[in-house]
Amino acid sequence: EAADALALPLKTKDEVLTAGKLLLERLNCDNVLITLGSEGMMLFERNGDVSSVHTRAKNVADVSGAGDTVIATLCAMVASGASMREAAALANVAAGCVVAEPGIIAITSDSLLNAVHEDESLERPL
Repeated sequence: EAADALALPLKTKDEVLTAGKLLLERLNCDNVLITLGSEGMMLFERNGDVSSVHTRAKNVADVSGAGDTVIATLCAMVASGASMREAAALANVAAGCVVAEPGIIAITSDSLLNAVHEDESLERPL
């Protein structure tokens, strides 16, 4: 969607960086999240911070529903008070769960919680 919105190719990291900054400016928003398929996602924040969220998917059976899962998880997390970085990290885990199964599936809170516990790379509070 970002490539279409800007009529720009997003094949390189530099192109994605340019697109994220342009979208922040043009949309006058606080955050822009660009999903990059197997490359994860990139979060752009108004304060200038840019974060790469590496993919968590271990097995990819079907990517149907991954984008919707990202949006739903982001919305739920932000609505409950999480930062965009926290929301993006969990959304990435949720998308990894969804793509592991064939067809369009709904992620359950139990399967997401299990995936979080299995993911040693996620930051955890002390």
